[in-house]
Amino acid sequence: MKNLGLLVTVKAKDGKEKAVSNFLASAVDLALQEDKTLTWYAFQINPSTFGVFDTFETEAGRDAHLNGEIAKALMANADELLSESPKIEKINILSNK
Repeated sequence: MKNLGLLVTVKAKDGKEKAVSNFLASAVDLALQEDKTLTWYAFQINPSTFGVFDTFETEAGRDAHLNGEIAKALMANADELLSESPKIEKINILSNK
């Protein structure tokens, strides 16, 4: 059951919006390799703000994702791409379809 989630938002530096968009679009390949990540969505909120929403069955799965390859790649490029630190929120899913 998908009862745990993550909601992550990031803000691109001026002129880096396309690079952030491309990074998130390509990160799906890494997400597909994570067997404990049940769903993974990357999205754009406005011209400079992007996000990721993903779901997990267990806390161990969520922690594995937070310490996984996508997070490592994002943080390795954060100084170049992002205007501030990512906002990471652990959420509980109340219902889903």
